[in-house]
Amino acid sequence: MGIVVLTMKASVIEMFLVLLVTGIHSNKDMNKKIKRPKFTVPQINCDVKAGKIINPEFVVKCPAGCQDPKYHVYGTDIYASYSSVCGAAIHSGVLDNSGGKILVRKVAGQSGYKGSYSNGVQSLSLPRWRESFVVSEGKPQKGVTYPSALTYSSAKSLAAKTGEATKAYQKPPVPGTTAQPVTPMQVTGATATEATATSLPKPSPSTGSTTSSLGPQPVGHRSWELDLWSTSSYASGHHSPRANPGEMDLWQPGSVLLDAGFVPKEELSTQSLEPVSQGDPNCKVDLSFLIDGSSSIGKRRFRIQKQFLADVAQALDIGPGGPLMGVVQYGDNPAAQFNLRTHVNSRDLKAAIEKITQRGGLSNAGRAISYVTKNFFSKANGNRGAAPNVAVVIVDGWPTDKVEEASRFARESGINIFFITVEGATENEKQYVTEPNFSNKAVCRTNGFYSLNVQSWFSLHKTVQPLLKRICDTDRLACSKTCWNSADIGFVIDGSSSVGTGNFRTVLQFVANISKEFEISETDTRIGAVQYTYEQRLEFGFEDHSTKADILNAIKRVGYWSGGTSTGAAINYALEQLFKKSKPNKRKLMILITDGRSYDDVRIPSMVAHHKGVITYAIGVAWAAQDELEVIATHPANHHSFFVDEFDNLHKFVPKVIQNICTEFNSQPRN
Repeated sequence: MGIVVLTMKASVIEMFLVLLVTGIHSNKDMNKKIKRPKFTVPQINCDVKAGKIINPEFVVKCPAGCQDPKYHVYGTDIYASYSSVCGAAIHSGVLDNSGGKILVRKVAGQSGYKGSYSNGVQSLSLPRWRESFVVSEGKPQKGVTYPSALTYSSAKSLAAKTGEATKAYQKPPVPGTTAQPVTPMQVTGATATEATATSLPKPSPSTGSTTSSLGPQPVGHRSWELDLWSTSSYASGHHSPRANPGEMDLWQPGSVLLDAGFVPKEELSTQSLEPVSQGDPNCKVDLSFLIDGSSSIGKRRFRIQKQFLADVAQALDIGPGGPLMGVVQYGDNPAAQFNLRTHVNSRDLKAAIEKITQRGGLSNAGRAISYVTKNFFSKANGNRGAAPNVAVVIVDGWPTDKVEEASRFARESGINIFFITVEGATENEKQYVTEPNFSNKAVCRTNGFYSLNVQSWFSLHKTVQPLLKRICDTDRLACSKTCWNSADIGFVIDGSSSVGTGNFRTVLQFVANISKEFEISETDTRIGAVQYTYEQRLEFGFEDHSTKADILNAIKRVGYWSGGTSTGAAINYALEQLFKKSKPNKRKLMILITDGRSYDDVRIPSMVAHHKGVITYAIGVAWAAQDELEVIATHPANHHSFFVDEFDNLHKFVPKVIQNICTEFNSQPRN
């Protein structure tokens, strides 16, 4: 009996082992049969925008050649979803122009996107956008599954799904029936709201989107109204109140409100609408291009010149918060093609440039510069005042008239002149040039910074970036710092007995410290000085010294006079002996320093000074009367009058005086 039991147990164990081994082999066979599909990286084109791809995170392969300016990019490091995916990858430095794999991750929309030039790509600025993305090297992260096929939001599917969703609201299904799926993404059992929402990715914590918890409601229901509600929205079918009208330009009319947020009209149409850029704030200049339309340039080279302008317009990121650009064409006579306020984005500007036709005639660049000085930079033409005025003159060969005097007048009017000379005169041709060395005579510095010589028209495109780098670098441009340029500054210095010799030297140091901050020359800032007691004395006039070193030496040589304090008479004397010799286009600044109350009336002389356009700053020390300082100072008095209790503290006010001078000058449009 025991032997039988043992035999049965052995049989059971043997069967168990057989089954176990068989199961292991069958599992191995199954594992061999079920192979995981190999991950293939989807290929995209250069013009594919991140917003067109629904997937929140994906790896893609970009082709070569995506550095082209036509593939627009918005932002730096974090890009608006309206940007070209591959263009952003090149701008960020993840790819070069030869293409390659990248990892893209969607993130929350930003309140602003800053444009910049990087790795051969000029990205544009944008005030805000609903969704952003970041780009990194195309190395898949562990544990993350990336799609081998991307899901796109198409115009047809969006329109169809939106239409079906609308029908679902207007005509609810009969109770007891089952709603049919309405999305190609195989979402079953979806309500009308959910079906509509499938046209956009479901919000994730990384996107910062807000998911609607509303059920199906009648079309145009109040609960749909958000602060970015667009007029004539698709969802409501009627004009709806806007909670935040200031954000009107961001969302184009005709947007569709969905569960995951708004879908702008450009995603419902095959014709994309470009988002409105406010322009690059780091290059806020009012820019005029003076283009050569003379007969000698020929049609082919004229087209090259227009393409150059279009490239500039694209690279600049035109907008009301950044650079604005107008064009003047010259031949026998100049004519404005369009002014600063005509086109406020790069796209419209490029289209306008394409329509320019050649005028013909001579190459009268000097006449064109005079025209721009007198007519172009006016408030009516869009001059903003706070932006530097820049005029870029393009010349084929050489001008047929003189440019030196016209350019000097332009610079004294606060306009910064650049000259681009293409295919300049050869040695044999120089005898025909009206004004030898004309480009150096036209610009304010002969260091090559303001003049570019291009050997051939076919090389003109290479100057786009060098030129824009100079135009936008207003901290480096002495001429563009127009608050430090083209002014006649007259110091009226109290030399009365109460000042004393030591304090008088401190006042002179204050005068020197302010003078140091300005560019001193005939065409830049000129300095003059008057000392007064009961009487007045002209220490030196505007035309006496034309270099900074000479001015500082002249200030040191001023001797202390001593006497009474007749400030009113001193103002009259300065107007007659100093400012009467100021040039018409120079700004006139009077900086008066006194330590006490005047023995004569200051009201009428001060009114005369203000009436004659002399901007007056009153600096009071120790016993100076505050009410008198405010009468002397130009309105508003709190910007033009300062009081310091001791002479030794005068130096502290130098930065404030300079800042107020510059702020005031830049706030006034220049004609």
